[in-house]
Amino acid sequence: MTDDIYFDCDCISAFLSVGKEYLLVRFFEGNIVIPRQVYNELNKVLSFKNKLNSLLAREKIRLEEISVNTQEANLYIKLTTSPDPGFCTIGRGEAAAITLAKFNNGILASNNFRDIKPYIDLYKLRYTTTGNILKELLSNEKITIKEGNLIWGWCNILSVKY
Repeated sequence: MTDDIYFDCDCISAFLSVGKEYLLVRFFEGNIVIPRQVYNELNKVLSFKNKLNSLLAREKIRLEEISVNTQEANLYIKLTTSPDPGFCTIGRGEAAAITLAKFNNGILASNNFRDIKPYIDLYKLRYTTTGNILKELLSNEKITIKEGNLIWGWCNILSVKY
């Protein structure tokens, strides 16, 4: 894969929770982007913070910011505070991942399909979920069914929090 993939909290935290973030690193080699807002949210969990900082230090993932006074910043603010009629406000992490994926022609990685589907359609975003990633990892023999079930189980537990 050559396109950047912009992760929301819910998607990457399923892998971080069980110490399987290396699967993402191997599979998306050099294309994992964590928006600053997602990083900040994940940093509230010490084990996530340590893992993310290690990945950043080894340049396995990239941290990306939304600059102020840009089109990206305007969209981010709109998504988090005053969306168009018929659209719901979304969390900071989701909004940052959507914004960065849109402006950089990347892929959005998020599990919160109910809230983000209208934005995926509106901006014609490519997207993936933890389930899709696990399916790809399994079909490419990068994980076993047991590993996939472990990650999927944590994904479902974490969906309550995020």
